[in-house]
Amino acid sequence: MHPDRTSTTRFPVPVDAALRAAGWQPGRWDIKQAEIWADTLRDHISPAGHRHAVFPAAVEAWAEFGGLHIAPTGPGRQVAPTALHIDPLHGLHMARTLADLGRALDTEVSPLGTETDSDSLIAVDAEGRVYALDHTGDWYLGPDIDQALAGLVSGIEPTRLTAG
Repeated sequence: MHPDRTSTTRFPVPVDAALRAAGWQPGRWDIKQAEIWADTLRDHISPAGHRHAVFPAAVEAWAEFGGLHIAPTGPGRQVAPTALHIDPLHGLHMARTLADLGRALDTEVSPLGTETDSDSLIAVDAEGRVYALDHTGDWYLGPDIDQALAGLVSGIEPTRLTAG
């Protein structure tokens, strides 16, 4: 296992506390559930024929954080902190939207979960970068799952990718 994956300083203290309260701990790895999600997404074809991309960065994020209901406590730094449910099936019927974003970014994009208050879809690309998609546009949350979770839980304003 990569040393930073079990470090106690991987996340800022309030982020670590919110993740642990949700059931996460260093070394958490549910690859069986991640594979079930991968199979479900691979098997789903939208009515228009769109399919989901499944790749290692997504499977790894699902294995470590999948199933967690993350509920931040306290005020956000710039915006309200975001409650999350990490479950890629929230994006099951968003294959076309995710494929469109992937084309725009010249990568593949897979669902990660949802912001439970706004129903924004959280997604990850093949490089591990994380995004949010909602009715106002597409947002860049960070270069990896750690920074994306830290930003969402801490209430750091994301960067807009597109106009809504």
